[in-house]
Amino acid sequence: MPRLALRAAVPALISTVALAVPAPVLGHGATPPAPTPWTLLTGWSLEVHVWLPIVLSVVAYHWAVASVGRAHPRSRVPRRRVLAWDAGMAVLFLALQSPIATYDTTLFSVHMVQHLLLIMVAAPLLALGAPVTLLLRVVRPEVRRRIVLPVLHSRPMRLLSFPVIAWVLFAGVSYVSHFSPLFDAALESEPMHVLEHGLFLGTALLFWWPVIGADPSPWRLPHPLRVFYLFLGMPWSSFLGLAIFSASSPLYPHYASLSLDWAPPPLEDQRVAGGLMWAGGDAVFLLALVLAVVAWLRAEDAQGKRVDARLDRERARAERGAATETGPAAS
Repeated sequence: MPRLALRAAVPALISTVALAVPAPVLGHGATPPAPTPWTLLTGWSLEVHVWLPIVLSVVAYHWAVASVGRAHPRSRVPRRRVLAWDAGMAVLFLALQSPIATYDTTLFSVHMVQHLLLIMVAAPLLALGAPVTLLLRVVRPEVRRRIVLPVLHSRPMRLLSFPVIAWVLFAGVSYVSHFSPLFDAALESEPMHVLEHGLFLGTALLFWWPVIGADPSPWRLPHPLRVFYLFLGMPWSSFLGLAIFSASSPLYPHYASLSLDWAPPPLEDQRVAGGLMWAGGDAVFLLALVLAVVAWLRAEDAQGKRVDARLDRERARAERGAATETGPAAS
């Protein structure tokens, strides 16, 4: 592999976290106008610090895929992984650059859609892209042995990727951010907004990593535990959405202080946001549970076929041995 392999592949991983940096939101300054078909069509924020990491990530990923394909023409990167990576990047762009980003500090319901896209859609799609596996395949053997593998097996990585820790971080960040001054501070301060999105995306990637199972991990979950892991993830989103939906007064002074003729009352908008978290989170977890069960059944079926094939080979060898022994005796 050429020496530039690592330089081209690493940005695809680093910029994934960098993408959590949102565009400068109007909620931190001027209030956006009422949404109309024209404002929704033209209200895209094309900030270089957001779209450039996306472009670099896509280009680096495709360069690595092409390099692996040239070096191993019989073992190319599966197309489904490439599609998953591109789709994840597209969802990040949609969440952070579209009119969703324009209105996220004006309407809590829109902000909730943005967070759901980051943690429930973009993160699992990026995990399905298996960027760590691609990095391991594209770098030179000495780089893989001296840098990549030691990082993957380091104590901090083993701690953060431990499924219980990943689950607690994922759920904890959502609860702490929504029921602490952090959320309202993120609405008022762009640096805090950066921190919030970084925490959401980073912990979501940790959460989905062992479930997807496309990349090597210090802790690889068997299929039954993946199903149980996802099952335990459903209540936290339900309770969070229900808590927001059931609140009797606005939770965040930022939204309560806005007086917009075209926007719904803050409490009504908050209930919509809670309903979106409740229904949207449950829908994603249900879909993930179904897919996890299907993957489990397929793995069991494949294992059964391997066992049957092994038994058939052993039976055939036994029959040949018996025929060989009876042949001389009959003669």
